[in-house]
Amino acid sequence: MNKLVLASGNRGKLDEISRLLEPLQIEVVSMQALNVSEPEETGLTFVENAILKARHTAQVTGLPALADDSGLEVDALQGQPGIYSARYAGISCSDSDNNAKLLQALDGQENRSARYYCALALMEHGDDPTPLICTASLNGEIALSPKGTGGFGYDPLFYIPEQRCHAAELNKEKKNKISHRALALQKLLNELRN
Repeated sequence: MNKLVLASGNRGKLDEISRLLEPLQIEVVSMQALNVSEPEETGLTFVENAILKARHTAQVTGLPALADDSGLEVDALQGQPGIYSARYAGISCSDSDNNAKLLQALDGQENRSARYYCALALMEHGDDPTPLICTASLNGEIALSPKGTGGFGYDPLFYIPEQRCHAAELNKEKKNKISHRALALQKLLNELRN
């Protein structure tokens, strides 16, 4: 494999994945560069949605495709917002809306344990019956109030005890080493090297 399509329009993800796969001489192209539409995410899990996105992109382009699906799981909310993390407060909501809804849902809760979860799916072709799946998570807890200006999504509320700070307080280099996506990508890289 010398080229794959990233089933995402996120420039940050494209740059991060391109850097990681560079030593293997794999060129990463965005789905937008090839005019691939985003499929409907009808899966009930992160893994199902990652597979749906990768399969769709591989079928449309005829090239290997990599997709991720990720989000926040909160124990006291039975894993919510989960696969709906980006649209927890509604379809066209902002990160601030999602954070406000999360704080409201956890009002009075003592158990604030949570994790960021990432599932990656790599399809060698559109009908690949055995996609390569790599998953990882970053454990933490939901703070009582936001802190920090970096990151996005729930990062201002996501406290990481091991780092003694909120995810939004981490510098980019540190976050790219310990994040759920970085850990899943590292597993993928190890699999591809083997």
